[in-house]
Amino acid sequence: MSFPRYPEYKDGGVEWLGEVPGHWELVRYKNVFDEKTSIAGTSHPPGSISFGRVIFKDGEFLHEPTRASYQEVLSGEFLINPINLNYDLKSLRTALSEIDTCVSPAYIVLTAKVATDKNYMKYQLHVFDLFHMKTLGAGVRQTIAFGDIGVCFTCLPPLPEQTLIAAFLDRETTKIDALVAEQRRLMALLKEKRQAVISHAVTWGLNPDAPMKPSGIEWLGDVPEHWEVKRFQRCVYVAEGQVDPENPTYSEMPLIAPNHVESGTGRLLELESASEQGAVSGKYLCKAGDVVYSKIRPALRKVCIAPEDCLCSADMYPLRAHSGLVNAFLLWSILSEQFSALAVLESQRVAMPKINRESLKEVMLAVPPIAEQEAVTEYIENEAAKFDTLTTEAQRAIDLLQERRTALISAAVTGEIDLRGAV
Repeated sequence: MSFPRYPEYKDGGVEWLGEVPGHWELVRYKNVFDEKTSIAGTSHPPGSISFGRVIFKDGEFLHEPTRASYQEVLSGEFLINPINLNYDLKSLRTALSEIDTCVSPAYIVLTAKVATDKNYMKYQLHVFDLFHMKTLGAGVRQTIAFGDIGVCFTCLPPLPEQTLIAAFLDRETTKIDALVAEQRRLMALLKEKRQAVISHAVTWGLNPDAPMKPSGIEWLGDVPEHWEVKRFQRCVYVAEGQVDPENPTYSEMPLIAPNHVESGTGRLLELESASEQGAVSGKYLCKAGDVVYSKIRPALRKVCIAPEDCLCSADMYPLRAHSGLVNAFLLWSILSEQFSALAVLESQRVAMPKINRESLKEVMLAVPPIAEQEAVTEYIENEAAKFDTLTTEAQRAIDLLQERRTALISAAVTGEIDLRGAV
């Protein structure tokens, strides 16, 4: 899709605008918006900004002292999140509200003071947010006020042209969003199928004709007749005793924490040393090949193989298979649907969802002969790689679509393309 440029341009005065059409007006935001005087104590349900939209915060209850400090946001008003701009450079921090809600007093609420197309201004603020707003402000939390925004320049086409541009962007972004949603559904399906392959292989093996026997464990069900059912503590060593990560012996060793592990895949995302992470409290020592399993929020299924001798967070267990069980098969067993369901059930018995050592040691595992474990592991790794390739392709398609979306919005609201002839 290509569009012509306007016949005449002028300097927009600021880098993020570049050149703008000659008949567009250059104005400061303070001449377009007023900051709304806070209306506290509103009865509207609490809300926030999420992905460039104002949404209700489901399930959140505001106590009266807190509610008294919240401010009203009505449908048709603009909301800006001006806090921690340098902590999150990707989130969309401006939105046109389509609901009546109330928000923290930290937010900025704006109303239009001149005749504008609100949908156009929504897209305009979106581009301002992406390309300029996050450069404003100062301090550790890089927080801004309306005064910082108000002095910034923007460009306004004539009102009928604003409406035309907004209608075009509504139409085109809806198409792009539908394609993104389709790719997300594909990714969810691939994730489900990947999980099913893992769960089936570590519970019933690769031979569909193998004779089965009751495992004696309700959550495990039937298993191949020649497999053993073993208690976790009989075939897995759970490391104990912590070391000081500030000790020179350990400070330069990699330190694996839950945030370094991808949920549900068994993949380690990155490695940083203990010193790079500023680690100060006790950590566990892991050997290369150990299985590292996060005990916190087991529903996330954060588990990986230690690629080398390293440390792991006290929120994780270093596990070492023995007595006829191999680490790779243990990894996939932990990622199975059956194991995860049991771990989640056990974790719900405490305030912070986690599975403790005693509960973990009592879990029963289905253990095939070592040769079969190796065959199952190879099969899962090959199948998982296929799903991962398809998932990567889907994510790449999403990234390209979102880049296209951003580029189209930017080109439209800065006058890079002339949409007056668009149907």
